[in-house]
Amino acid sequence: MSARSFQFDNAFVRELPGDPETDNRRRQVHAAYSRIAPTPVAAPRLIAHSPEVAALLGFDEEWICTPEFAQVFAGNALLPGMETYAANYGGHQFGHWAGQLGDGRAIGLGELVNAAGERWELQLKGAGATPYARSADGRAVLRSSVREFLCSEAMHHLGVPTTRALSLVATGEEVVRDMFYDGHPRPEPGAIVCRVAPSFIRFGSFELPMARGDHALLERLIDFTIHRDFPHLRDEAPQAARAAWFNEVCERTARLMAEWTRVGFVHGVMNTDNMSILGLTIDYGPYGWIDNFDRDWTPNTTDAQGRRYRFGHQPQIAQWNLVRLANAIAPVFESHDALYAGLERYIDVFTETNRRYVAAKLGLVESLDEDMKLMADLHDLLEAAELDMTLFFRALAQIDAAAPNTALFEPAYYDAAKRQTTAAAMQDWVARYAARLRCDNRPSEERRAAMNRVNPLYVLRNYLAQEAIDRAEQGDDGGIRELLDVLRHPYDEQPGRERYAQRRPDWARNKAGCSMLSCSS
Repeated sequence: MSARSFQFDNAFVRELPGDPETDNRRRQVHAAYSRIAPTPVAAPRLIAHSPEVAALLGFDEEWICTPEFAQVFAGNALLPGMETYAANYGGHQFGHWAGQLGDGRAIGLGELVNAAGERWELQLKGAGATPYARSADGRAVLRSSVREFLCSEAMHHLGVPTTRALSLVATGEEVVRDMFYDGHPRPEPGAIVCRVAPSFIRFGSFELPMARGDHALLERLIDFTIHRDFPHLRDEAPQAARAAWFNEVCERTARLMAEWTRVGFVHGVMNTDNMSILGLTIDYGPYGWIDNFDRDWTPNTTDAQGRRYRFGHQPQIAQWNLVRLANAIAPVFESHDALYAGLERYIDVFTETNRRYVAAKLGLVESLDEDMKLMADLHDLLEAAELDMTLFFRALAQIDAAAPNTALFEPAYYDAAKRQTTAAAMQDWVARYAARLRCDNRPSEERRAAMNRVNPLYVLRNYLAQEAIDRAEQGDDGGIRELLDVLRHPYDEQPGRERYAQRRPDWARNKAGCSMLSCSS
């Protein structure tokens, strides 16, 4: 497929009401979006791209290597059929209604329909100011762009629902940022990520018209979302379709929370404007992976005191966010019974999916009630012993049920003293686990293979991302591409790449970018 023969069908801007103004002046907008063009950059240069996303979209690798590709995905040029815009939405941030938010530094390029008939929205993050940028410049720095690019693809390869990333382009310009909001801004290299998803509609998209009493726009947006993004519900009667739609949103969100729990991912900023209506992981900011297991850990400096979005609290926050969504869409439902049913469905699906993953992570054929207690006790032990979550579960697959050996876990400990004080408790837990495996009577090799399919060996630890960022800021992009390649096969042993599967080094425990991050990260 040539660079000039792509099919765009831009339903969002065609079927929903737009802002009559087209400049990027900051303002309140009473429409679904504003037409706004990306701000050109000085010297776009492709740093990295995802071959899988390129193939999904039908982009020829040969074209990707051309200057035209970098120009398009830096916002300097458009392909025929592209229509640029910034979406309007609101949201609850840290539990409080924040009013209009919108795409402050993200600009949509349109909806590409690939050869398989799949619809993919393309969006540039860091492409310049929009009416929703408030006091910001609409740009993004290299470090945050690298983190978004890598994590989007890492999550996909882990099997976690997510938006994708096509490309990472350097702008050739500097952006001034105060990384920790501590009064020490500095110029940093700028970059732009092209994000890809079937839809970027989020919970906050429905909250804003509801908050303004604009029920006509609310109803129009709901019916549009069902028709475009949930086509299997199109033939239902309107009220039945809306009920089934909300139920499915609840189900998808529940499964997403179970997936985050499975791999040890912490989003860091689960505001309602960062919750995808498709149940995708969206808006990668101050995220992180659990290194030493800690249910109270959050990577977000803004959340350091209250820890609202801590690892162990994410399922409850998702439920709280769904209640906000239910409140927003309630005016177009003849009965609220369907909304209550959807919220109950969230609890049931999360419980069921999480229980299934407990069995999978422990290598059991099915999860019994006693196995949930076994996992809960393990979580307490992992926390007390300060064990690395990822490394522990990979090592657990190697346990011999007939002669269990806790020495397998030594590479996962962060604190030698805690290893000693919890040694007896670990012996007791492993004895219980080995007895449970013997009851299960599953062949050892089958169990190990199954465990290694759900317990990753390679995850995007913050310190690994920061190492790649440090190299890139010094002009060496190779670390980004190397790390991306490792993360494409997170469950497989990769000889020669063992350093990517080690616990966080001590120097990274409190280093900027390697532990907690800000929303500017």
